[in-house]
Amino acid sequence: MKKFLTTFFTCLLTAGITLIGYTYYLDKRLAAKEKVELQESSPSLHRLPSSNPVDFTAAAENTVNAVVHVKNLSYITTRTNPLLEFFYGYKGGTQTQVGTGSGVIISEDGYIVTNNHVIANASELEITLNNNQTYKARLIGTEKQMDLALLKIDAPEKLPFLTFGDSDAIQLGEWVLAVGNPYNLTSTVTAGIISAKARNLSETGIQSFIQTDAAVNPGNSGGALVNVQGELIGINTMISSNTGSYVGYAFAVPSNVTKKIVEDFLEYGNVQQGALGVSGFELNANWVQKLNLNIKQGFYIQEVVPGSDAEKVQLKQGDIITAINGKSITSFVDIKNILNTKRPGDKVSLTINSNKAIQQKEIRLIAAQAPTFAFNGIEFEDVTLEERTQYKVNYGVKITAITNTKFLPYQAELVDAILLAVNGQKINTIDQAKALFSQFHENQRIKLDILSPKGELIKVYL
Repeated sequence: MKKFLTTFFTCLLTAGITLIGYTYYLDKRLAAKEKVELQESSPSLHRLPSSNPVDFTAAAENTVNAVVHVKNLSYITTRTNPLLEFFYGYKGGTQTQVGTGSGVIISEDGYIVTNNHVIANASELEITLNNNQTYKARLIGTEKQMDLALLKIDAPEKLPFLTFGDSDAIQLGEWVLAVGNPYNLTSTVTAGIISAKARNLSETGIQSFIQTDAAVNPGNSGGALVNVQGELIGINTMISSNTGSYVGYAFAVPSNVTKKIVEDFLEYGNVQQGALGVSGFELNANWVQKLNLNIKQGFYIQEVVPGSDAEKVQLKQGDIITAINGKSITSFVDIKNILNTKRPGDKVSLTINSNKAIQQKEIRLIAAQAPTFAFNGIEFEDVTLEERTQYKVNYGVKITAITNTKFLPYQAELVDAILLAVNGQKINTIDQAKALFSQFHENQRIKLDILSPKGELIKVYL
């Protein structure tokens, strides 16, 4: 009996161990099968990004040496005030104003890109490198619409510089570094991501910026926005803030636009702007309903410039541009984002919706017309860099024609003269002049400060 019980419990123990082992083996097989099925049904799990942190050290180290401090020196003359002179001995005279910002070296021989507003109205420009070496800079060219300027310094040695990256290839969420000199500090590096592309910040739709959440503060203007490879993908230009300091987002001029403008300065002496040769408006819900269109987005053509390629390929009123070079067009800023990197004579491919039929047209761009403005029979346009040098002025707009009969006797003194100020307020651009003149009512007295072609200061009252 004792032998029987021993044998019975031995068999029972062996069966239990076998059962436990089989259950464990079965559970592992089921788990492995479920894992395979999950991977097969969710292939995106294989492409999850690595959890390793992004390494910015190489990009940061290379960039700080190519970012410079820009000092803008201007001089103003103050009038003598008898009261101040009597009580405080103040006799007026020349005062120095100092503005600061950042810049980016883009070639080993000393070409530097910065913002136009950093160097505006400068009498002298001073560049300090990251190694504290200081040089005088000369202005090569400015582009006000995109807020860019090109400077040149002459250094005895080859300088560190940044290479241009492809700003069209950037992606939302991509890591970037902003490098500049905020608050007169030496080169400072901040990190963020691309928040938006082709961001328009003007009512005219002429601008197209990269938006980033990398911290940008006063003094960063003109500094570098680089990718993790250390390539220049933008020139930091502004922040949008009620306080003037960083609040979560900033903007940069795309590198492809910057590169094209720099090349224009060096090859042509000014910016070459291409245009399609058509005028019109971007579609929205109201226009779609009003015109009974079967398409919801695009650029509606109203007029075609005579003699342009647009006329030669028979574009006409009512045609809708839906894509340029394969890129969809939803607004005017989409068009400018493409044209900002093109010159007159460059070819572009248009996708056209014409009476519900899709057509492909290839045209050559024409030269964009300079912006003009007329007020009370006086016509104005922006002053070129050469004219600023000729007249020795850093601001103003040019008078191009007189159509008001009251001023015809003074035509010789006024045509080709420079309008410097309106009611004492300095004028820098056509857009500023247009905005200022629009504020005056019909019978309001207006004083114009004008520099004649002979260099004489004239005051004209309207």
